[in-house]
Amino acid sequence: MHWYDKLSKYFPIEEMKSQEHMEALLKDFPELYHKDEGKYHVLMYVEAEDFIFIDYLFVSSESRGQGIGHKLIEKLKEKNKPIILEVEPVNYKDSDTKKRLKFYQREEFKHAKSIGYRRLSLATKEINPMEILFWAPNNEGEDVVYQALVKTYNKIHTYKDVDFYGESYDPVEEVVQLQNGDKQKNIFDELE
Repeated sequence: MHWYDKLSKYFPIEEMKSQEHMEALLKDFPELYHKDEGKYHVLMYVEAEDFIFIDYLFVSSESRGQGIGHKLIEKLKEKNKPIILEVEPVNYKDSDTKKRLKFYQREEFKHAKSIGYRRLSLATKEINPMEILFWAPNNEGEDVVYQALVKTYNKIHTYKDVDFYGESYDPVEEVVQLQNGDKQKNIFDELE
């Protein structure tokens, strides 16, 4: 099965970039946007000079529990840069959301409680709220995560958006926002 088909069967439409968008990122930014693909996994990620952003991580259901996801995360951790990703909030109707969070918790990711992220899906026209998780090898703070997310949104998520989707995504300041993290719930607390 083609790598894009694996991703689009697993991830909800509101989270997916188009195949053309992802192929353009791979072609136009080969030093920045990467694909790691195997029989049982697809990992799409951004590797900037000072951070890594996981765009998509898919491990097939028949191979889960074999350590594939852990090995992929460890390979990224060896680069000794903060690793950032978006994850949907816990949906009790979808057990995968809880499993996904438990996986990232085991991998020592933290919840960026001070960062709000709400992107309009151009596919569904609905607001798609996401939570931001990060792993920081040198105790980098949420301010570093925020700046990396802004760069990723501007360079990757909105790249040629009008060409690929016929319209523009919302400006970054409407999508990625710093909030008072002290008042936000830690998403991992919902796993208890």
